[in-house]
Amino acid sequence: MVEDGQQRRKGASIEIAGLRKSFGDKIVLDGVNLGATPGESLVIIGGSGTGKSVLLKCILGLMPPDTGTILIDDVDMTNAPRSEREEVRDRCGMLFQGGALFDSMNVWRNITFALTRGRQRKSKEMRRIAVAMLEKVGLEERVADLRPAEISGGMQKRVALARAIAANPDLIFFDEPTTGLDPIRANTINHLIRNLTTGIGATALTITHDMESAKIIADRVAMLHEGRIIWSGPVDQLENSGNPLVDQFVHGRAK
Repeated sequence: MVEDGQQRRKGASIEIAGLRKSFGDKIVLDGVNLGATPGESLVIIGGSGTGKSVLLKCILGLMPPDTGTILIDDVDMTNAPRSEREEVRDRCGMLFQGGALFDSMNVWRNITFALTRGRQRKSKEMRRIAVAMLEKVGLEERVADLRPAEISGGMQKRVALARAIAANPDLIFFDEPTTGLDPIRANTINHLIRNLTTGIGATALTITHDMESAKIIADRVAMLHEGRIIWSGPVDQLENSGNPLVDQFVHGRAK
């Protein structure tokens, strides 16, 4: 956690070049080239099975690519020394699809999990931080002592967002952030993501098939199709990309 008054980094840069990943004979990523500048909100769109989740797992280091490079602030996440990669990961936050909260922990321990590595220490300070994060996502202090099973799906998503920003990260990943939410709650989460990431100066990388999410969250949008980025541009060009595959996806037209 960055102390008040201490100068912090402003986001992180991402540069992906020639990224390839196959499973047997199935090519999932076929030479992905993509980048994000510090403080930018990049949204990757694409249909089911196009490789969005595999790309995210490769960037996070959960899955090794076959070839290619992934640079985060010039650290190659595919072959840099482990200590350097861990240092980068410590600067990242993550909002998992479905929230992925720990049922065995109350809300405030979930929120501060990355700060404590799951150890029960500095309880008073950690709870204070968690309550501050809950306030940022529009939840009351009383929620801090509840278990995930005791709150609604929309509240769980807000708690997961509070956890993602608790360590004041430079880079935040969002995996289908509005999955399972009704349109009103989804709209709330989209605006929270946009406002919170902008507020802390973080770079945001989101994967989604939800066009409303993309339009609210993104500065720039990239479309992944058949393992490649087929279009990338400012979000205000998304409706008129000039690419027939992008237009078909954005407007939900059948082939």
